[in-house]
Amino acid sequence: MKLDPMTRRSAYAVAAAASVILLAACSTTAADTSSSTGIDTLNIVVPADPGGGWDQTGRAIEKDLQTNNLVTSASVVNIGGAGGTNGLASLKTEKDMNTLLVMGYVMVGAVETNNSANRIEDTTPIARLTDEPLVVVVPENSPYETIDDLLADINAQGQGVSITGGSAGGADHILGGMMLKAEGISADKLNYIPYSGGGESLAALLGNKVNAGISGVGEYAEQVKAGKLRALAVSGSDAAPQLPDVETLTDQGIDVVLTNWRGVVAPGTIDAAQAQKLTKLMEDLHASDTWKSTLSDNNWADAFMIGDEFATFLTDDIATVKVTLKDIGLLQ
Repeated sequence: MKLDPMTRRSAYAVAAAASVILLAACSTTAADTSSSTGIDTLNIVVPADPGGGWDQTGRAIEKDLQTNNLVTSASVVNIGGAGGTNGLASLKTEKDMNTLLVMGYVMVGAVETNNSANRIEDTTPIARLTDEPLVVVVPENSPYETIDDLLADINAQGQGVSITGGSAGGADHILGGMMLKAEGISADKLNYIPYSGGGESLAALLGNKVNAGISGVGEYAEQVKAGKLRALAVSGSDAAPQLPDVETLTDQGIDVVLTNWRGVVAPGTIDAAQAQKLTKLMEDLHASDTWKSTLSDNNWADAFMIGDEFATFLTDDIATVKVTLKDIGLLQ
C-alpha cells in the first residue's frame, strides 16, 4: 500500500520527532556521566602522610566534589616530608593540569626553613578554604593567670620559661616569636621546645615539664574544657567557637593575629582559562551544603578567598613569616 504525499510527510515528521527525542535522551545520559563543571578527573596532591590536617582537607575536598557531581572522579595522592615541600616540588613536573595541591601556613614556613628551591610563588593560587586559630595554654596549676603574666615572666627570666608546640619553624613557633616581638621582648629569650606530634606536647604540659604550650585550638580544647589546661589567649581576629570565653591576643592589647589556614594551589604552568576553571570549581564546592557540613563537622572555620585577594594574601603572609623566622633565629 502506498502512502499519499500528505501521509508520507506526516510519517517523516513523526520519524524526525522520534529521532530528536532519542538524541535528546542520549545527550541527557551522556551529561549524567560527566561533571557539571567540565572537569572529569581531578588529581589532589596532599603534601603529607595520611592522617594529618592536610590529608583530612584533601580527602574532604575529594569526597564533597564527587558527592556534588562537580567532578566525575577525584583521587588523592600523598607525597609527605619536609614540611610539605616534597609535595610542592611535584607540581613543577606535573603534566595533569587538573591538579590541586593542598597547602597552608605550615608550608609557608617550611619553604624558608628547608631552603626549598621550589617556592609557593611559583604556583598558581586558587583558593584559601579554612583556618584555625592557635591557643596559648598553661597547666592548670600554673601561676600565669593571663597572657601578660606569661610574657612578663619571659621578659624577666628569658630561657628559664619554656613553651612547647609543634615542629620548629611551624605556626606554633612563629606565634611565640610574634608575641614577643609585639611586646618588645628580645626574640633570643624565647625557649621553644618543639615536638613532632600534638600528643607529645600535651603530655609535656600535663606532666608540668614545660611552662606553656601553643597549638591549634582543636588540639587543646577538650583539655581546657576539662580544667586540665588554662587557656590564656587565642590568636584569631575573633573568639574561637570551641573556646568562646577565651579572649584574643588583640582583645588583650597584643597586636598579633595568626591563623593556621589551609588552601589549594595549582601548577604554575596552567593558563588563565584553566586557573579560572579550577577557581570556579572551588567556588562551587564552597557554595555546597555538603561543604558547609564538612566545615561544621570538623570545626573548621570558613576562610574562603580566591583570585587576586588570595594571591596578595599569600605574598603578605610569606613576607611576614620570613621576618619572624629571622627574628627567632631560624633564618639568616
